[in-house]
Amino acid sequence: MTIMHSSSEPDPLLDPRGRLELVRLTLAARPDQARLAGGTLLFYDNLKMDVGHYGAIFARIKAGLQQRGIANFLDYRETIRGKTSADIAALARRFQAMKVIGAVIALADMGVSPAMVALTIELERLGIPTACLTAGPGSQLCVAHAYYRAGSLCLIPFDLYHASNEETVAPLAEACVPTLIGMLSSNGAALEALARVEYDVDARPSAADVAAPEDSASHPAGSSAHLDAVYERFENLHIGDGLPFVPPTAARLENMREYCPFALDEIIFEGIGPSGTPLTVRDALIAAVMAGCREEYAPVVLTALRAIAQPQYGLLQAVTTSFSGGHFVLASGPLAGRIGMHGGQGCLGPGFRANATIGRAVNLALLNVCRSVPGHADLACLSSPAEFSYCMGEDATLSPWPLMHEEQYDPRATMVLVLKAEAPHAVMDLASTRAAGLLETIIDCCTTLGSNNAYAPGCLVLMLNPDHARLLLDSGYDKHRLRNEIHASAGISRAQVSRRGLAGIGPKDGAAGLHKVTRSPEDVEIVVAGGKGGHSAVILPWALNSDPVYAAIRLPDGNFAKSLEQFRWRT
Repeated sequence: MTIMHSSSEPDPLLDPRGRLELVRLTLAARPDQARLAGGTLLFYDNLKMDVGHYGAIFARIKAGLQQRGIANFLDYRETIRGKTSADIAALARRFQAMKVIGAVIALADMGVSPAMVALTIELERLGIPTACLTAGPGSQLCVAHAYYRAGSLCLIPFDLYHASNEETVAPLAEACVPTLIGMLSSNGAALEALARVEYDVDARPSAADVAAPEDSASHPAGSSAHLDAVYERFENLHIGDGLPFVPPTAARLENMREYCPFALDEIIFEGIGPSGTPLTVRDALIAAVMAGCREEYAPVVLTALRAIAQPQYGLLQAVTTSFSGGHFVLASGPLAGRIGMHGGQGCLGPGFRANATIGRAVNLALLNVCRSVPGHADLACLSSPAEFSYCMGEDATLSPWPLMHEEQYDPRATMVLVLKAEAPHAVMDLASTRAAGLLETIIDCCTTLGSNNAYAPGCLVLMLNPDHARLLLDSGYDKHRLRNEIHASAGISRAQVSRRGLAGIGPKDGAAGLHKVTRSPEDVEIVVAGGKGGHSAVILPWALNSDPVYAAIRLPDGNFAKSLEQFRWRT
């Protein structure tokens, strides 16, 4: 692909946001306050009320309602974490069957915020007036989801965090009661004012927003002035990852189709992120153009996105989680080497176009289409460089053991592994001359008190440099033995992790023994990568209702791709 060209002929820019549309929901008709008092009001606790003193919220709200003659309450507790869109719709129907006159649902904070907004919308569609209580930083994410998917919704934000004391929580809960009653019993202009959602991203989304700058006649396409104008235009529209990019034009999209025999309007996933906009093959290729991919990288980009879309990956929450990690993409098999994906010296760093641009394309697709805009609709507390690009290939010349694609599929197949994960955790050991010492170092690096897998066991990826792999091989280790020993020994004291980490996740008080960071030996993925030396790495998982996904690169007929030429769509 030619990244820059000097032609002055106009080539309209394409909108990387996909088929972005703002949904406008008609809220359920509200009963008047007298009817509200005569019915049953649902209080749904998604188990977040177990955090600190959050439990006082419902208690104080109920007390305030009772003082105003509203006293028939139905309590329901069930986690919403890990639920799919279908699960959320089923939960809403379950509440409908309870014949409630309205609902107060809580708490939409952190990563469960999107699911709570989705539940609020489903309840409103079923005719149940609903108020959703939110807390930062989830409040901001709730606003974004409500803006794209409903336009108006009854959200009550609380300025709280997990360590807020009861003296802070109680007055806020008491003060919201009049607003809550208004949200559940008002109609017309009064309800419209209470349910108004204001959000300054994509205020009036239009493909015209990304059209070539008005002064394109004086800035020929490909000139530095033109590129600067495009970069600034996209930045103002919150499109991209902050780095310069290749302007996505119709001509470049056409070039990117060279190795893509799939229909451009084929949907890869939908209903994800604040926008919920379907991500299509076309959108994925536009992201690949922006990232600087060569045409032959398209099969890997598409396979990675299809893998991320699988339910076990947990993309519904992963796309906006507070977890500081990225979407790790590892390609293994003949096609990965054929297109130049690198697994040797420095494979997770700069300098390798295939690695850098494929990983970047995956992230750009999610940012641009899902509208998980950092600082506006993304919970990441610190985020991570891994969210720019986190991608590598497996080098067939380095491993003394079967490669990943051979273990998972077939020696002729090429596959990708995707895993929501931390940036690499260093395993530095230049002194150990025996396997026992090196393994002790590796096992010690498989978790920390601050890592997710200290509380939620999941898959981890052990990346052994060739010297460490050779030391283990010479001591009689194969992948099977390594997996078993790491699973048996990698863990952390249950007493240490009790009452830490994430509320409701991990061992309860009084639990004894070792809390393992993997669920079985198969949770330990092993790849030999990098250059010689004493530096290996462990990639630790997000692991909250999220598993790795393995996906083979396949042709439209579903068969394994055995050569790049099979992907050519042009005759």
